[in-house]
Formats: sequence, C-alpha cells, structure tokens
Amino acid sequence: MLKKTLSAMTWLCIFITAFVSHPAWPQKPPKRKTPAQLKAAACCEEAKELRAQIANLSSLLSELSEKQERDWVSVVMQVMELESSTKRMESRLTDAESKYSEMNNQIDIMQLQAAQTVTQTSADAIYDCSSLYQKNYRISGVYKLPPDDFLGSPELEVFCDMETSGGGWTTIQRRKSGLVSFFRDWKQYKQGFGSIRGDFWLGNEHIHRLSRRPTRLRVEMEDWEGNLRHAEYSRFALGNELNSYRLFLGNYSGNVGNDALLYHNNTAFSTKDKDNDNCLDKCAQLRKGEVRGLGGWSRQGRTNLKTDLEPHGPAFWLWHF
Repeated sequence: MLKKTLSAMTWLCIFITAFVSHPAWPQKPPKRKTPAQLKAAACCEEAKELRAQIANLSSLLSELSEKQERDWVSVVMQVMELESSTKRMESRLTDAESKYSEMNNQIDIMQLQAAQTVTQTSADAIYDCSSLYQKNYRISGVYKLPPDDFLGSPELEVFCDMETSGGGWTTIQRRKSGLVSFFRDWKQYKQGFGSIRGDFWLGNEHIHRLSRRPTRLRVEMEDWEGNLRHAEYSRFALGNELNSYRLFLGNYSGNVGNDALLYHNNTAFSTKDKDNDNCLDKCAQLRKGEVRGLGGWSRQGRTNLKTDLEPHGPAFWLWHF
C-alpha cells in the first residue's frame, strides 16, 4: 500500500514539475486586420471628426446669425434716431434762417434811418448821382461814388444822367446796342456785368444799397423808329439777397400806356440758375434774358413793358428824394 502511495506521489511531482516548466499552453496568434478594414476604421474616425466640425460650424453660424440680427436692429434704430435728429435740426435751421432774415431786415431799416439822419446833418455826403447833382455837378457821364463804411458800400462807378427830367439820375441798367448778353446767372446779376459806358447791369447788390434811401425809378424806352416812351414810379426799393432781391414799386406815371411792371411788383428775382418766379415754364430760361433786363422779376410769364417799344430795350434810372 505504501508503495502504491509513493508511486502516486512520484507521478504527481513529475506532473507538477512539467506544468511549472511549461506554465502556458500554446495560444493561437491574433488575427491581423486587412488593409480594407484598416481603411474603413480610418474613414470612420474622419467622419466622426467631420461631424464634430460641422456641429461646431453650425453652432458658430447660428451665433453669427443672431449677432447679425441684433446688429441690424441696432442699425435700424440708429438710422431712425438720425432721421429724427436731422428733422429737428432742419426745423431749427429754418427757424434760425427766418429769425436771421427778420433781424437783417430790421438792421436794414435801422441803417436806412441812420443814413437819413446822416443825410440831414451832413451836407458833404455823396451817396449817388442826385447827391452830385445837388453839389452842382451838371454834366452827364461816369462818376465814382466814394465808399461808405457805415452803410457797407464800396467805391462804385456809375453813369449819371444830369439832364433827363430834372437830372440827378443814377443809371442802373442800359440795353441799346444788344452786344451784351443778359442771359446771365445769379452771381453775375448780383455783382453786375457789361460796360458802364455801354450796355450793362449795375448789380442787384449795388441797386439794393442805393434803394435803401427813398428812391424813384424811371424807365425809358425807344423803338427802331426813334419813338420814346417812359414810365416813372414814385417809390422803388430792392430787397436784399436773403429776400431774393424782391422788387417793390410805388405809383406809376408815364406815357407807356400800360403799367407792365405792375405784374412784377412784390416778386422775387429769377435767373437761369435760380428760379424764384411763379411762371410754370421757367421764364428766365425760356426768354434767355432777352427781356432787356426786366426778366429778373417775373409773374405769370408777363415780362415785357411794351412789345412795340422793346427792340432797343429799356434804360433804368434811379433818382433819390
């Protein structure tokens, strides 16, 4: 029995020794992936990355869209605010221009009153041809009026008529030869043009200053046959540039027949580049200044003093009381 037990133990030791010498049973080598499988796996990873990028871009696009919408609303609100502010500024500007015009008119009145006072107290003052006539200048021709710092009048060269209807007339316009075009713009009519010894327009700014004192207007006309006509107005005044050189006339007398300037009374001055009249066909452009100096003031298109007396055109004279 003992022998059998020892024999069994001997075999058991041998088995254990063999097992310890070879602890692992032979294993099958792992299967290697084919190139197709590797490629498929790589594609899956790229797809995952692309899906993640698309998700990020979609989120960013949504944020940008929301920001753009907020910015657009902000821009619209700013534009509306600017429009409202512009309207308020335009309203204030209109009020300021109106107040400035009113104040300027008041200054003109004050200057006129002061000028009348100076005229009464200064026998040496020279304002126009009538002042020269009162100083015994009796020859018609070109004279230079001295500047007047108080009235803001520069030195001015004028043609004085010392013979017609008592003399002392300051010529403000002459159109006889027809060599000078009267189809001019606003600036030229403001400053004057032509030759003082020929056909000319003295200038609205100069006429405005001359007429701030009590003034009469005389218009003389001659046709091709040498027939003469004239028109006189007991009062003549020309507004300033802010009032578009508005024309004001007193009572008419003369032998023209019809008082054509009646239609121009209390009307603004118009030129080809500045339309201030009520004429629907833009008289200043339509008639191209060929109304012999009268087209600046226009109402309802009536621009002729007397058609059969117009070929030589009218000459305007100023005379102060």
